[in-house]
Amino acid sequence: MIELIGTWRLVDTESRTLDGALLPTPYGDSPTGIVTFRADGRMLAALCDGRAELPDGTPREFVSYCGNYTYDGARLVTRVDATSDAARLGTEQIRSVSEQDGLLVLQPPVETVGDIRRQRTLRWARVGDA
Repeated sequence: MIELIGTWRLVDTESRTLDGALLPTPYGDSPTGIVTFRADGRMLAALCDGRAELPDGTPREFVSYCGNYTYDGARLVTRVDATSDAARLGTEQIRSVSEQDGLLVLQPPVETVGDIRRQRTLRWARVGDA
């Protein structure tokens, strides 16, 4: 079981259809983010498109949220009590948790966007202790 407690830097993201085809990258070609998990059961995450300039008409993807979390070694559940996205307020954000080449891998549940079912993956490197 990977130890979550600490601070993690976003390394990369990907989005794929359920048959494995690549979709546009979450948070653009240069994603940036930080997530901190504290021993007292609180977490804070902030992620965004890290490009200095975006193509005309492209909105900057950004999300931040925090709340109390539970973690059973495979599943992370955060009860969101503050967020940049009003739709997340009061929800449970669920992520599967795994390790790949020393990185923390978080995956939200499969979601449907339009008529496409997709799976997003976010990989994080530990940068410090909480």
